[in-house]
Amino acid sequence: MNNKLSDYKLINYVRTVKKDWRLYLLLIPVIAWYLLWMYKPMAGLLISFKNYQPNLGVWRSDWVGFTNFKSLIYGPYLTQFWRAFRSTFLVSLYGLIFGFPVPIILALFFSEINNVVYRNITQTFTYLPHFLSEVTITGLVLTLLYNGEVSTGSIANILYKLNLIPTGTKLFQDAAYFRPLYIITGIWKESGYNSIVYFASIMGISPVLYEALKVAGGNKLQEIRYVTLPGMAPTLIIMIILRIGRMLSIGYERIILLYNENTYDTADVLSSFVFRIGLEQGNSALGASAGMFNALIGFALVMGANVISRQVSETSLW
Repeated sequence: MNNKLSDYKLINYVRTVKKDWRLYLLLIPVIAWYLLWMYKPMAGLLISFKNYQPNLGVWRSDWVGFTNFKSLIYGPYLTQFWRAFRSTFLVSLYGLIFGFPVPIILALFFSEINNVVYRNITQTFTYLPHFLSEVTITGLVLTLLYNGEVSTGSIANILYKLNLIPTGTKLFQDAAYFRPLYIITGIWKESGYNSIVYFASIMGISPVLYEALKVAGGNKLQEIRYVTLPGMAPTLIIMIILRIGRMLSIGYERIILLYNENTYDTADVLSSFVFRIGLEQGNSALGASAGMFNALIGFALVMGANVISRQVSETSLW
């Protein structure tokens, strides 16, 4: 009986493949990309456990076990590593708290604009910063704030006049201002683009629900509270799980372009630490160990967030 059932499933599977072979053919480039750029490089993780020498290569370098990890956690790089780890966590946490709601709010605003032309223009302007390079974005920030003896850019002058910062403050030389500048820059660059998925989620909500609430006498805030947000809930949960999984994955490009020795205490993150140790100082094994430690923490965060989501709601990644 089991053999017949297996044969039946196999026949159905073959029929499905024959029927949709074009779709499976389109999957080949995606699978090839993942194999070449995601899975093949994972062999390089061995560098973390070796005294890597470029002239010997990964396989012939001496095996040292967890020596590199020990150097990070309680060895000569202890202070730098834990400072970078702490800064990474705090920058990501603040970005999650202050940055995650902004695309949702933008999507809600876009959904209330009835004029399609005006909405498209507005969305285009909010999406635009995402497609600019980090160098361009950083250049704009430096121009608006001016990283010199004193900050005299147009935005800096507005902050002075509003008494939000003391006059003559060197914004890019003061570690206390680095995280707010980095987070605000990230919100400006990515919020418009990130609002796309939330806007699509809102557009997928049945208009019948809104009409029913209007008949019951509901106002606009009640529509958002009782219809829009519950309708977006699955998307919100999935996105926040993914965001938590990326909490320790901060790109080094903007960090390196903005930070300096005066702001290391708050600006140095794991990715910039890996860049500095692995490339500038040539210690590839130690840099790979820090990157692997970062990836393991991110994996644990995704697993934990998914378990919690599955316990408190019916939505999860798996």
